[in-house]
Amino acid sequence: MAKLTTSTVLVTGGAGFIGSNLCQKLLDLGAKVICLDNFSTGKRSNLSAFKDHTNFTLLEADIRDFEACLNACKNVDYILHQAALGSVPRSIKDPQTTNEVNVSGFLNMLVAAKEHNVKRFIYAASSSTYGDASELPKIEDHIGKPLSPYAITKYVNELYADVFQKTYGLENIGLRYFNVFGRHQDPNGAYAAVIPKFVKKLMSHHSPVINGDGSFSRDFTYIDNVIQMNLLAMLTEDPEAVNQVYNVAYGGRTNLNELVDILKSELSKFDPEISGISAKYGAERQGDVPHSQASIEKAKKLLGYQPEFSAKEGLAEAVSWYWNNLK
Repeated sequence: MAKLTTSTVLVTGGAGFIGSNLCQKLLDLGAKVICLDNFSTGKRSNLSAFKDHTNFTLLEADIRDFEACLNACKNVDYILHQAALGSVPRSIKDPQTTNEVNVSGFLNMLVAAKEHNVKRFIYAASSSTYGDASELPKIEDHIGKPLSPYAITKYVNELYADVFQKTYGLENIGLRYFNVFGRHQDPNGAYAAVIPKFVKKLMSHHSPVINGDGSFSRDFTYIDNVIQMNLLAMLTEDPEAVNQVYNVAYGGRTNLNELVDILKSELSKFDPEISGISAKYGAERQGDVPHSQASIEKAKKLLGYQPEFSAKEGLAEAVSWYWNNLK
């Protein structure tokens, strides 16, 4: 990681869940870090541990503002582009804003990176790109039709990145995240991710509500595996590994009933009463894919990826963090 001590890394969406964890790790490794965030979904509290770090700079701006993107990319070596409006339900409710941020904002960042000759552009892609493809595990080259406006925007990101490499020579790597969870993930709000939402419910002795019968499954992926992939993508010197899209996951599958059982087991170590709480069941969520599991063979082969945490191991870490930070 010696290269990082002489590098400046721009993390867009750096006050968000994944972005703030990336900022912290990069600072720990000696990099200069610029965080660009408009705080529409990111939180200032996520930056509190390092906001006064001598190598940290915060730019409060919106990626829909092209001039702000140009300014942020000055003298930057690498970009970790995490800024986006996540959530399938949010995109169904408001497809226009999702498109403005995730497509127009993404294009602004690509153009700004090109203009300032950034070495490499690493961006958050999404497992939602697999759409209605039923094949398991998901292999990067086999995708279906998108099932939501959000999924469309993330696929368009991949198409734009590919064109920018071929047309302008901008090195890039897309990381298709599979249901990432861990420290700093917000349990509040209408579009909160399932794990922190369930943890909060259980900690307050309320039943978590599962959409559907609980048989839907996901490749839940702990944040430290995602950090590892971002670092590998940023620093690889293998020409074959660049200008690719990779799955970022553990390569397993946990259904929602199993997820609740694991969370209850881990939380009951802190509060035994939680073991007796049962889940409730609601309607299936529009745009949801029934099952998702990644093949991580491509990332292992080309980047040397070796995920450190299984879903169960990551959930134990996450529950401990939530217990100490949500109370």
